[in-house]
Amino acid sequence: MASDIFGDPLPDAPPPEGPGLFGEVPLPPPEGPGLFGEAPPPATPAPTPAPAPAAPAGTPYRVLARKYRPQNFAELIGQDALVRTLGNAFAQGRVHHAFMLTGVRGVGKTTTARIIARALNCIGVDGKGGPTADPCGVCSECRAILADRHPDVQELDAASNNGVDDVRELRERLRFRPAQGRFKVIILDEVHMLSGAAFNALLKTLEEPPPDVKFMLATTELRKVPTTILSRCQTFRLKRVPQEVLRAHFSQICGLESVPAEEEALAMVARAADGSVRDGLSILDQAIALAGGGPVQAESVREMLGLADRALAIELMEALMAGDVATALGHAEAAHNGGTDPGVMLSDLLELTHLLSRMKSLPGLRRDPMLTEAERSRGAALAEKLPLSVLARAWQMLLKGLQEVAQDGVDRRAAAEMVLIRLAHVADLPTPGDLVRRLSEAGASAPAPTPAPGGSGGGLRAVAGGGAMAMAAPAPAPAPDLPPQPASYREIVALASGRKPMLHAHLVHSVHPVRVAPGRVELRPKPDAPRDLAQQLTALLAETTGARWTVSLVNAGGEPTLAEQGRTADKDRRALAEAHPLVQAVLAAFPGASIEAVRDASLDAYGLPPPEAAPDDGREFAPPDAEPMAFDDELPLED
Repeated sequence: MASDIFGDPLPDAPPPEGPGLFGEVPLPPPEGPGLFGEAPPPATPAPTPAPAPAAPAGTPYRVLARKYRPQNFAELIGQDALVRTLGNAFAQGRVHHAFMLTGVRGVGKTTTARIIARALNCIGVDGKGGPTADPCGVCSECRAILADRHPDVQELDAASNNGVDDVRELRERLRFRPAQGRFKVIILDEVHMLSGAAFNALLKTLEEPPPDVKFMLATTELRKVPTTILSRCQTFRLKRVPQEVLRAHFSQICGLESVPAEEEALAMVARAADGSVRDGLSILDQAIALAGGGPVQAESVREMLGLADRALAIELMEALMAGDVATALGHAEAAHNGGTDPGVMLSDLLELTHLLSRMKSLPGLRRDPMLTEAERSRGAALAEKLPLSVLARAWQMLLKGLQEVAQDGVDRRAAAEMVLIRLAHVADLPTPGDLVRRLSEAGASAPAPTPAPGGSGGGLRAVAGGGAMAMAAPAPAPAPDLPPQPASYREIVALASGRKPMLHAHLVHSVHPVRVAPGRVELRPKPDAPRDLAQQLTALLAETTGARWTVSLVNAGGEPTLAEQGRTADKDRRALAEAHPLVQAVLAAFPGASIEAVRDASLDAYGLPPPEAAPDDGREFAPPDAEPMAFDDELPLED
């Protein structure tokens, strides 16, 4: 065994196979005896080549929503107004320092914010470009932002960083200049989740940020954002992407993925997406996986999305509208065994009721390719057979049923079945309008109740809609030979209608009428009435009647204002309507119905019956040539 200079044995090692440290070539092993006759060393066997390393695992799969995320404004679908506005802003150099992007989930709010960040920091292919609406995507700035590793583009989730300390820390970071890019871009997602104190801490910075800082705020609930924040941002409302646009987009992606897909299947995916590109791509991803390398078929997508339950909903609706309780409960049992929640079952019926109502109003909807075959055929037949009044009643009952199912401590399945039983029970009952029409034709033998004081009188004429709405019979029309001059305060107020809107409003709401006589009127104004009310009214009366009127203001007395009289009369009419036997019969036949409004054709614009002639109380007005007097320092007498 060989040893080193210190006598230590050296480990056996194969001769080097390549050049030495200084480039020398290793000598081959001797083939014969050595220089001093020693036997040649045994030949060292060649090293066995190591097995080739296994091929590296493939790149992790990227979901379609990330793989096909828009990289520039040209790829952003369904937001033409936003793209046009931002393109013009970049072209004119008028890019705002804060944007508020709002819309439903998955329409491109955060994607738009990232595109703006690249547009602000792009330096072009040659490294000399400036802010542009068409970022190159290949420069170091664009690539760093695309890879989410740019130090000056910070994306924060306001749902988890919603405290005032988080905003203060952000403000501290904004004091420093950008480390690499042209602008610091702060993207705050779900900004409505910030606390009130955090919003206040952000307010001043958002109003006067450093010149090299831009804010991108995104939210799905714009109403929760304080107006003080909104007033400092340019707000863009990203709308839902239309189904036709989504279907074309999904078809293009299937082509890029080399996955054949039926048009009906893509239409179902687009409909289920409900305007959200991200939701639609997630559903399409699932459909491609379900296809297992084959074409995406409509039948498999229908089963995947649970659209087969739509056929069950149609069968259930057919049984309910036929009054077949046993069949309806059998369908409900099948839905329950299939794992359908009772609330979901009622929601499906509610959605179907809405669809049938739309088909009834828009016959062309029956050819919509977005609908399933069952909805286009059997649904159209149901819509043809059922009147809108029946569908409206079913809608109201299902809405109420959903509330009952959602109550705590209630057996959800039992509550849903009771809703179905009620729907089947009323299937052959007349609607409120039909019931009133039949009762009116038969004639009600019960005498009408005595009108309440101040009421308009008259009998009830019709009850309509989901709630009972009573209408009083018109009173006799006033005599056509009215005097040329206004004989009542209401006639005086009517002269201002359409001519003097502000004066008319004050006469209705801010004046108590005291006394009216030919050529003279006495009023008690409220404190909020204008000080020149008498002068305005005198001028109006002279202009409209051609006669000289004396307007006197007093400090006490008088009737309620016209607005107060109208409210009182409305209460009296409601009480009269509720006491009528016909209305009571309707309310008893339809639990939950209510009187929505009481209308009387004989009432004037103020909700009052024709005025009665006021008796003369013997009081004298001041003569026209009398000197005006003030009742107190704040209420002058004017004419």
